Amino acid sequence: MVAPNMLRISCTNNEQEEAQEEMEIAYGGEALDIGFNIMYLLDVLNNVHSEDVECAFGDANSSMLVTVPDNREFRYVVMPMRI
Repeated sequence: MVAPNMLRISCTNNEQEEAQEEMEIAYGGEALDIGFNIMYLLDVLNNVHSEDVECAFGDANSSMLVTVPDNREFRYVVMPMRI
């Protein structure tokens, strides 16, 4: 879930185990619930060599574009999953 100034990440697995983490972010739009495959997100984060990333969302059914502010060559698109 993305909400003004907050990102909440929730994960579940096939064994019904759950984890949740919240962090402060720079976001001023409307709240948005969107689901992604964790392996695809980890693939992005493992290839980012920066502490800052920018994520561009359209809506809960649109893809997310991940970029790095100081690297115009880095672009990664992640497709959402239905939650």
